[in-house]
This record gives sequence, structure tokens and C-alpha cells, in this order.
Amino acid sequence: DFFKALGRVKQIHDDVKILLRTNQQRAGLEIMEQMALLQEASYERLYRWTQNECRTLTQESCDISPILAQAMEALQDRPVLYKYTLDEFGTARRSAVVRGFIDALTRGGLGGTPRPIEMHSHDPLRYVGDMLAWLHQATASEKEHLEAMLKLVTIQGVEENIQEVVGHITEGVCRPLKVRIEQVIVAEPGAVLLYKISNLLKFYHHTISGIVGNSAATLLTTIEEMHLLSKKIFFNSLSLHASKLMDKVELPPPDLGPSSALNQTLNLLREVLASHDSSVVPLDARQADFVQVLSCVLDPLLQMCTMSASNLGTADMATFMVNSLYMMKTTLALFEFTDKRLEMLQFQIEAHLDTLINEQASYVLTRAGLSYIYNALQQHRPEQGPLSNLPSMDSVSLKVAMAQFDRYLSAPDSLVMSQLNFLLSATVKEQIIKQSTELVCRAYSELYAAVIDPLNEYKDPETILHRSPHQVQALLS
Repeated sequence: DFFKALGRVKQIHDDVKILLRTNQQRAGLEIMEQMALLQEASYERLYRWTQNECRTLTQESCDISPILAQAMEALQDRPVLYKYTLDEFGTARRSAVVRGFIDALTRGGLGGTPRPIEMHSHDPLRYVGDMLAWLHQATASEKEHLEAMLKLVTIQGVEENIQEVVGHITEGVCRPLKVRIEQVIVAEPGAVLLYKISNLLKFYHHTISGIVGNSAATLLTTIEEMHLLSKKIFFNSLSLHASKLMDKVELPPPDLGPSSALNQTLNLLREVLASHDSSVVPLDARQADFVQVLSCVLDPLLQMCTMSASNLGTADMATFMVNSLYMMKTTLALFEFTDKRLEMLQFQIEAHLDTLINEQASYVLTRAGLSYIYNALQQHRPEQGPLSNLPSMDSVSLKVAMAQFDRYLSAPDSLVMSQLNFLLSATVKEQIIKQSTELVCRAYSELYAAVIDPLNEYKDPETILHRSPHQVQALLS
């Protein structure tokens, strides 16, 4: 009835303007003044009632009555009173949300379920997650309450009003939230947990801003600050781990496999990369994180391996480095955004593989009796005269060497460097043996060409070398 009467007064006030255009101006002015007084009195009364209604909305769950929505619709004609009412609502709900948050932390739900959030403070990830989940739900609820209260309001800027009031309501919980999350982060629960907390904060920042835009500015700023703090301490933790690697460089193990420090660090890296919740963090931010994590961990690891291997022999060093790089590569291959790093590791592996291929080839040539002959052949110049005149390059010496080479051809697998058996990858070992065998075949081809060359004056060359390069290749492959 009140709203009907208010509507009628408003209508009379508008209709009476017609009288002002006629010769009934005095009557028009008197009616208009009377209606204006009635309107002011009714708005004053409506504002007091609405104010009192808002002040009672301090329970955790709040029901917006249809009359309150009607009152807000009427008050929109008086912007100042409308604004004061929204402020009153915001103040009441702010204290309700703060009290609800503290209760959820310390007392839990009715009858003890859910249990108080602080009972999980020993589990940092769950503790932070539960607090943020509670706030996420509270923020969404407060927005719904405001939408119900202003659903009949038609003036412009209602969405901005809602965002502003939600921002004011959620501001109250920022201090207790910040203090608790800071305590968790500063206690340094370990790199992996810090990274998970950092991603959790990023996720809730993203989700809450999806509900309220950027209106809950203080709450979103607090969550962003905590995200940056956890990320900073996470990278500090990684850097500390990396600097410890350089402080105490271990000698490579006897089997030339990865050192325990390398295995531990790769496990840490695997856990960090696996914990990244890829569905929530935007792609570019995720990529930037990966690049930073990899440079923070891999660069010191590579340095450590190089220092660790610096006192080893050529073949031992190359084997140890191939094994270490292979471990890094297989760890990174499981994750996205690691292509550049994988490419770089592959280049380094190939450089060490070249060393092992040459070492294996010279190991075979030495033990198969061709090393000295091949070196003499390489250094021989035509102006020195025929090759057969050089010491130890005559037919008899070559026949003795060939007998030794034949023994190698009958069992090529017997001449494999012990280091190759330490390689973690069977494929890599096969590749080295295959390519080093090609080098041995090439050396034999050069010797064969020199022996059958008339300028080198070998009599009956086929009695010295009774196998063609093609036959040797067939036997070795």
C-alpha cells in the first residue's frame, strides 16, 4: 500500500505540471508543493526503514526480502539516499563476512562440520586452499545478495554499484587472510609446496576476478601480493638449492652414471613442473614460469656436471656427460615448453658422442694392429718415395698386422671400450658402435687404396690384403 501511495503521489506531481500551462497556475503550484512535501516525507520514512532493514542483515546467510528490492527501486529517484543505503548494506555485510571468516577459521561449521580451517594449518596447501575457497564462495554469495537487492533498479551504473559494494565488503577479510598466508610462505615449506601455493593463489585471483571484475580491488591485490611473495620465495629456494650444488661438487660415481645430486635435483624439477596446474594459469604466464624455472635449475646443473667431470680422462668424461645430459633430457621430455632446452641438450649430447665415436674407433684401430700403419699412411707424402720403403710399412709387417685385423673381424664385439657399457641408453651405445665402425672401414679403405697403388711398389698386393673394403664392411655390419 505504501508503494502504491508513493506511486500515486509521484503521478499527481507529474500530472499537475499541465495545470501550470493553463490559467490554474495557483492551484497547480499548491498541489505540486503539497505533493513534493508528501514525497519528501515518504522518501525520508522509506530511507529510515531501508536503513534499519540493512542493519539487520548481519547473519552469515542473508535473505533479501522482495520489499527491500522494491524499496531500492523507489529510492533510485533520490541518488543520495540510494547511495547511503548501499553504504549501510555494505557495512553490515562486511562485518558479517569478517565474522564468518574468523568463525570458519577457528570454530568451523554448525555441529563441527566442516571442521575449523586452522585445524589444517600443518598442511600448507590445504590450509591456503580452504581459506581461498571460503572467500571465493563468500564473494560470489555477496554479489548474488546485491543483485537480488537491486534487481528492480533501472538507473545506469547498477553493475558498477554492485562491484564497488562487493569490493568494500570483501576488504575486511584481507588483513586476516594476508597474515595467515604470509606465515605459511615465510615458513618456507619447500620449493614444490611454494610453487603449488603460488599457482593456487594465481588460480583464485583469476577466478574471483571472473566473478567481480576488478572491483574487489583490495582482496585481489592482497591475493596478487601473496602470489608474488610465494613465487619470489620459491625462486629463492631454487637458487639456494642450485648454489649448494656448486658448493660441494661430487666426483662422478665409478659407473659414470648421474651423481646423486643430479638425481635429487631432477626429482625436484620433475615435481615442480608436474605440479603446474595447466588448466588455470594463462598460457603465456605458464611459459614464462617454465623458462624461469629451467634456467634457475638446469644452468647450475650443467655447470656442476662439467666441474665434476673435469678431472676425468677423455672417454670417461664424455660417457659421464652423455649419461647426465641424457637424464636431464628424459626428465624434460615429459613436459611442455621445454623444446628449446631439449634442443640445446641434444647439441651437447652430440658433441660428447663425437668424442666417444672417435675414441672407440681409435681403440679398435690400436687393438686390431692398424693404428701405427694408418698414422704412417696419413703422414706419408708422395715426395717421400714409395710407402713400402718406410720402416714397418713393408709387406711382411703389413701381413702381420692384417692377421691381427682378421682376428678382430672374426669377433668385432670383443673390441668395445669398457666405458660404452656404462651408457644408460642402449640406443646411444649402438649409435656409437655403428659410427665408430664406419670410421674403421674408412681407415681400411684408405689403406687398401694405398697398397694396390703401383706408386707404393707393393708386390702382389692381393696377398697382403686379401679382403676388399666392401667385404670388410659386410663383415662388420
